[in-house]
Amino acid sequence: MTHGLKIRPATRHDVPALVRLRLANAERHVQLAPEEFRVPDPLAVRWHFEVVVERALISVAELDGEVVGMAEVVPLPTPPDHQILVPRRGADIHTVVVDGHRGRGVGAALVAEAERVAAAHGVEILFAGIFAANEDAVRFYARAGFGPRGIMLSKSLG
Repeated sequence: MTHGLKIRPATRHDVPALVRLRLANAERHVQLAPEEFRVPDPLAVRWHFEVVVERALISVAELDGEVVGMAEVVPLPTPPDHQILVPRRGADIHTVVVDGHRGRGVGAALVAEAERVAAAHGVEILFAGIFAANEDAVRFYARAGFGPRGIMLSKSLG
């Protein structure tokens, strides 16, 4: 674990750092699978975080006053009564740690905090969607206790 690391809820003050993290993460994913990922418009990303930061389930990792990572828990709709799935409150988790701080416990601390935050908000299951060949992400989430759950199939229509 990185000495002096502080994990805390994101605030309005963190919006520029959240934008920087989202865009850096997008650039990394575009390198992995340009047919699946894009770098979003920075203004749209900024608007998103400005609107949701106060009510969203976002935690940041701060080291020496600099935000070096984030974890965002995005609640999903509960399956409706007519479906066969047992209704469990689920959420997606998105974790980003900047280059130079990976492999030092920052991501693990963010995931642990995201799990606490999610559980406190009634979330029963977290999903870590990995939509490209990204063995680093698979290993990272597997070390945090995530494992396969069924198979998600997709088909592009156009």
